[in-house]
Amino acid sequence: MGKVWLLALGAFALGLDAYVMAGLLPVVAGDLRASVSLVGQMVTVFTLAYAVAAPLVAGLMAGVRPRVVIVVALGVFTVGNAVTALAPSLGALLAARVVAGAGAGVYAALSTAAASALVPGERRGRALALVMGGMSTGTVLGVPVGVLLAGHAGWRSTMWLVTGLGAVALVGLAALLPPVPADPPVPARARLAAVADQEVAPIVGVSFLAAVASLGLYTYLAPVLASAGGVTEVGPYLWAWGIGGVVGSLVAGPLVDRTGKAAALVGGVLVTVAVAQVLLPLLASAALPGAAAALVLWGAAGWALQVPQQHRLLALRDDRGSVALALNNSALYLGSAVGSALGGLALAAGAEGYALPWAAGGVAALGLVLHLWAGRRSRHAARVGTLGGYEHS
Repeated sequence: MGKVWLLALGAFALGLDAYVMAGLLPVVAGDLRASVSLVGQMVTVFTLAYAVAAPLVAGLMAGVRPRVVIVVALGVFTVGNAVTALAPSLGALLAARVVAGAGAGVYAALSTAAASALVPGERRGRALALVMGGMSTGTVLGVPVGVLLAGHAGWRSTMWLVTGLGAVALVGLAALLPPVPADPPVPARARLAAVADQEVAPIVGVSFLAAVASLGLYTYLAPVLASAGGVTEVGPYLWAWGIGGVVGSLVAGPLVDRTGKAAALVGGVLVTVAVAQVLLPLLASAALPGAAAALVLWGAAGWALQVPQQHRLLALRDDRGSVALALNNSALYLGSAVGSALGGLALAAGAEGYALPWAAGGVAALGLVLHLWAGRRSRHAARVGTLGGYEHS
């Protein structure tokens, strides 16, 4: 498991880098003399590059040893963050975030596969949990620490922290990661077919809308709280969201296993996200502890969603499950990019920060409508199939 710990360290750096900018937007905007809405696009370009890099590289580098791609991807990620720390202008910053996001997307896709290949079958679940735990811990613990560091030494010091973590993991993996067996390549036709699959597409669509609502809004948490409740120190509220995320991610798995009702859990989670986001500005304007409670609820639901979603995708036929999971992962980060872009456009157009959670709650409700419609259609198809079977018996 020692090699897996190195993969987890890289994942920790990814989790920190992907979300720490949400707490640094006002500081970065002031330093670069740009608006918060424009600076928020660095989250958009990072997550967009993250979403498209993995499937693109998977197609272009089929046959290349995974160990080489993992090390190179982490190197690209680390260089991208070093350039971010040095960026003299917003244009240079955005370009650096594209580089870092591309490296992160490829590394995230291959590190989990490598972790499962490095251990015996009976320890595969622990290895996967360790890498995924590294990413979630980077978000939950690393982001508030990064914001705290930025408050004392500037936002560039936080980016140097991410760069240093990536460099340590890079050196360790380059020296110690053994050869990793490659999975058989998935034809482009199979990847494209999953997009139009009547069972896969609604599930992935719900993940996309949930990411627009949850991860997109998280990008602008600082201006939302400043507008709704006059908050100037966002760190404690990032902790609240992150602690909720830890609880949600830990509880969701056993709950799915115990009840076997993944679809019902998805519906409940989407309702919770929408309600928490609608209440957030109202509670922040009345009493900030109430806003913290709403953030805990939102974080728990947002992080819990993908457990039942992945469970449903894995329940599909074997020839679709792995492709659907990859498509779902891309939809998450594409949704995050779209959400942060829309939030930036809304702020640039003069929208008040406190209104963003209401819009995000509406998107989460739209995801709930799609989820319920897909479930109803699936049940109807099952009944028709059963009746057809009787007619032909």
